[in-house]
Amino acid sequence: MKLHFNQTNGPVDKVIDQLMDLVGSIDHPGIVREMILAALKAGQEKAPVADLKLMNSTLKEMRFTAKVFGSYRGVKKVTVFGSARTQPHEPVYRMAQHLGEKLTEAGYMVITGGGPGIMQAVNEGAGPEHSFGINIRLPFEQKSNHILQGSPRSIDYKYFFNRKVAFLKEADAVALFPGGFGTLDEAMETLTLVQTGKQVPFPLVLVDEPGGTYWSQWIDFFKKELLAQGYISATDFNIFERVDSVEHIVAIIDRFYRRYHSIRYVGERIVIRLTSSIREQDVVDLKARFSDILAPPNNFFLAGPTKEEADEPAIAHLPRLILDFNRKDFGRLRSLINAINLC
Repeated sequence: MKLHFNQTNGPVDKVIDQLMDLVGSIDHPGIVREMILAALKAGQEKAPVADLKLMNSTLKEMRFTAKVFGSYRGVKKVTVFGSARTQPHEPVYRMAQHLGEKLTEAGYMVITGGGPGIMQAVNEGAGPEHSFGINIRLPFEQKSNHILQGSPRSIDYKYFFNRKVAFLKEADAVALFPGGFGTLDEAMETLTLVQTGKQVPFPLVLVDEPGGTYWSQWIDFFKKELLAQGYISATDFNIFERVDSVEHIVAIIDRFYRRYHSIRYVGERIVIRLTSSIREQDVVDLKARFSDILAPPNNFFLAGPTKEEADEPAIAHLPRLILDFNRKDFGRLRSLINAINLC
């Protein structure tokens, strides 16, 4: 029997509906139904067992991720990347500890890879009750640090790609300390996702210790090679900031959420949700300053929630700035958010 995602499977659809009724308490049954059908279709298509194992592990890992983070949706979290090999006597280790402390004092929770080095330092500073550990199972080097051992907020992943989804899906900001290939992989993926709009805008901070040159040399490379040869745009430098102090990191994150709340695409427009409104004159001024990122018909106006946002009743009271964004100049979009926060 050939299966379809629409309701044309006759008795199979009926059995799936009966199964969900039997289990009970199924939220969003339409989506769950498609997940069941996807599993059945994979079985029908004679996929190699390795492919089925990958699909199975991915679904289970992402389900558990949603469960662990589900109780903390109302708390902003900062993902911190950095080397697993950094030692406690190094200044950058102590800097990461201090960052964990200051983020917790400012009301944030932290997400790390759950291992040693920079990850452990941040967890030590934040404390176990304010920490999440997103660990990867490796034959060497990476084991849960002592702060997170036995924590209900510690998750072990088989696949790097699931782990990286969790790092960014749950983050309201990202801080990148110096590190090796793994840290650079995380850095480049984060930059790419923000640059292309696959990740919603958020503070992305490259952290050097005072006097350090790790990230400053990378930024020089970006300018001398990538920008000079046209591989990136000058506005792409707006999506991140390099800092060398913990206080500056926290200030950047606080500033980003001064008025900005969140963003959502509705049709061809984006809806920027705000924690407090701005003046009509500010709207006029902002539209003039950022007209280059508008697409026809060039709308840019204040409004209440759209009908498509009815599934988010908890934020229905927030004012909105709605605009016809061209969906390509994400560095400029980040600059717009900065300008909104300064109104």
